[in-house]
Amino acid sequence: MERIEALVQGLKIIRSPFGPDCTGTCQILVVSGLIVALIVVSMLAVWLVRHKKAQKRVTGTPSPLSDSAAVQAEPIETEVVEPVEDIDETSVCQQAPHVAPADAVETGTREEPPEAVYEPVKEPEETLLDRIRSRLSKTQEILVGRLERLALRRGTIDRDVYEELEEILMTADMGVTTSYYLLAQLQQEIDRKAVKTIDALKGILKEQIYAIFDAAVAPAEVDVDRATPFVIMVVGVNGVGKTTTIGKLAAKLSNGRRRIMLVAADTFRAAAIEQLEIWSRRVGADFIAQRPGSDPSAVAYDAIHAARARGTDVVIVDTAGRLHTKTNLMEELKKVKRIIARELPGAPHEVFLVLDATTGQNAILQARTFHEALNVTGLVLTKLDGTAKGGVIVGIVHELKLPVRYIGIGEAMDDLTEFDPAVFLNALF
Repeated sequence: MERIEALVQGLKIIRSPFGPDCTGTCQILVVSGLIVALIVVSMLAVWLVRHKKAQKRVTGTPSPLSDSAAVQAEPIETEVVEPVEDIDETSVCQQAPHVAPADAVETGTREEPPEAVYEPVKEPEETLLDRIRSRLSKTQEILVGRLERLALRRGTIDRDVYEELEEILMTADMGVTTSYYLLAQLQQEIDRKAVKTIDALKGILKEQIYAIFDAAVAPAEVDVDRATPFVIMVVGVNGVGKTTTIGKLAAKLSNGRRRIMLVAADTFRAAAIEQLEIWSRRVGADFIAQRPGSDPSAVAYDAIHAARARGTDVVIVDTAGRLHTKTNLMEELKKVKRIIARELPGAPHEVFLVLDATTGQNAILQARTFHEALNVTGLVLTKLDGTAKGGVIVGIVHELKLPVRYIGIGEAMDDLTEFDPAVFLNALF
C-alpha cells in the first residue's frame, strides 16, 4: 500500500508539469516508465545485498560496491596451529595412500620425496656394421642402389640386363678385368642355378666378391707378437693419408700394453717430421728422427738399434711419398728396406701400402708398381667414406691377390678398422 500511495503521489507531481492536457496515452507512458524504473532499482538492490553477503563469507570484508565499503571490516580471528611432533601415518595413508611411502609407515617418520635427478638418455652404441654401412653410402648407391632400381624396372634376367650390369660394375670402379670376370662368373651361376630374378642375381654377386677377398694370399690379421721388435714399413704416394694412418695404427696396435716407436724416415716433405712427432705424443709412442734432408736409410738404421735397446714391441717406419712413375725414388725405398733387413733379419715383417680410395683406377696402378718394387704384404685403403669408387678395393685384391689389412672410414682415431670381408659386404649389400 505504501508503494502504491507513493506512486500516486509521484503521478500527481509528474502530471502537474505537463498540465491538464497530459492525459490518455501520455499518462500511460509516464506510468509505464516509472514502473520499469522501480523494477530496475529493486533488482539492483537485491544484487547488492547478495554480493555483500558473499563477500563477507569469502574474505570477511565488505563489498566495495556496498554503502559501507568505506567502513573498515572487523579482522577475522585465525587459529594458529602449533607444529605437530608426531603424525599418525596410518590415518595419513588412509586418506591419501599415494602420499606416504611404505617405509614411512613402518618407521613412523615422514620422509621427503627424493629430488628428481636428470639423467640424459643414452643412445645405443653404433655397431661396426652400422658405422661401415653409413660410411659406404656413396659406393652403396652406385653399386647396390642401381641394382635394386634395375630389379624394379625389369624384374627378370635377359640379355639387356647383362649390359646394364656391366655398366654398373664399371661405374663402381672395379676395373675392366674384374668386371668381366664377375660377369662371366655370374652367367655360369645363373645357368647352373636357373636364376630368373635380379634379386637372386644380387646375392650371387655378393658371393663372388667374397670369393675374391677370400682368395687373397695372406690372412688379413696382423700378428705383431710373432717377432720383437715387429717392424712395419709404410709406403704410398703423397696425399693418401699415410702419416695419419700411421698415427691411428700406432694407437690401435699399442692396445695399452705394447711399446710403440714411430720413425720419421720421410725427411723430404715439409713438416713431415713435425707431424709424425705430434702423433707420437698423442698416442704415447717413442719417436726417432733426424734433421730434414737426412738420408732416410740412416734414420731407419738408428731406429732398429734404438728399438732393440729400449725393448720396443712395434716399430712403424714412415717413408717419403713416392710417385709410382719415378724410378729413382722407388730405388730409395728399396734401399730403406734393405737396411732394415740387414740390421734386423726377417724385417720388415710387413710392408703396408696406403691407397686413397677416391683415386679409383689409379690406385690399382699404384698398387701394382709398389708391389713389384717392394713386395707389398698388405693394403690400407683410406677415405672410403668420401667416395663412390669403393669398388676399387675389389679390383685391387682380384688383380694383385693382396689382402686388405685396414680401411679408413672417417677422421676419428677409431675410424681405422680391420678389414673383414663379411662385414664389408653385409654393409655394402
